[in-house]
Amino acid sequence: MNNGIGSAVAGEPIAVVRRLDAEARRTESPCGDGSMVWRSWGDGPAVVLLHGGVGSWQHWVRTVPAFSRTHRVLAPDLPGLGESADPPAPPDMTTISAIVAAGIDGLLGRRASYDLVGFSFGASVGGHVALLHAERVRSLTLLGAGGLVRPRTPMALERVRDKTGEALMQAHRTNLQRIMIADPARIDALAIAIQDWNVRHSRLDSPALIGKRPLALSLPQLRVPVNAIWGERDQIAYYTLEDRIAALRVLRPEVEPRIIPSTGHWAAYEAPDAFNATLAEFLRGTLRVG
Repeated sequence: MNNGIGSAVAGEPIAVVRRLDAEARRTESPCGDGSMVWRSWGDGPAVVLLHGGVGSWQHWVRTVPAFSRTHRVLAPDLPGLGESADPPAPPDMTTISAIVAAGIDGLLGRRASYDLVGFSFGASVGGHVALLHAERVRSLTLLGAGGLVRPRTPMALERVRDKTGEALMQAHRTNLQRIMIADPARIDALAIAIQDWNVRHSRLDSPALIGKRPLALSLPQLRVPVNAIWGERDQIAYYTLEDRIAALRVLRPEVEPRIIPSTGHWAAYEAPDAFNATLAEFLRGTLRVG
């Protein structure tokens, strides 16, 4: 792993990411002029985790250990993010999802079935991947799905690329509280380190792609079970949760979203026990149906 993380926050919290990275099977698949980087753990029914915008596989640092004991867990860096190469220009959801789908084919085979989980931008990518792989996808779970409604106010974030030291760490803390984690007490050294690494390795303008509302195109066409999870305080400064749920129900009337109380956008990190239990319930359901 390109451990720029260590330059931002040193010490034991970062060892969690490094240990998980060391345990992973690293694979690469074609992406633009380079490669898309995948990590996988465990064996069993496959579940693919797609991270959020300005992110990397590290968004799932508290999810992978909970499922790798019973599943084969795949967590890539999406095109233009993390360690993966940029997609062909100009980037669009169709191209990005095709690169991801081809990577899944390479790792699992062209007939293997799997569950798909997408966080934020990854939820939008997941919808298009599920269109390409159709019935091979046992289920699609959306976490903190964006792009369903227009924001009430612009998303104002602190600049970070011109800062160093304590000023940089404080800017990351402020941004995490505005867009990712509701409870300031849960913004720990590991969350800040992950945010710092992700921001410095992000080249893709994922908000622009989400703004085109790709889920509004994909969700009505899908013939696979769809689940949705939101934190109760998921970016409430910019969107109302009620509006997002209403928009989802127009697209998929059968979906009954699960709400994790007192939690923000990055529920898989802020409330891992509640998120993991909910996702495990969804995955057990698809296996029973299968």
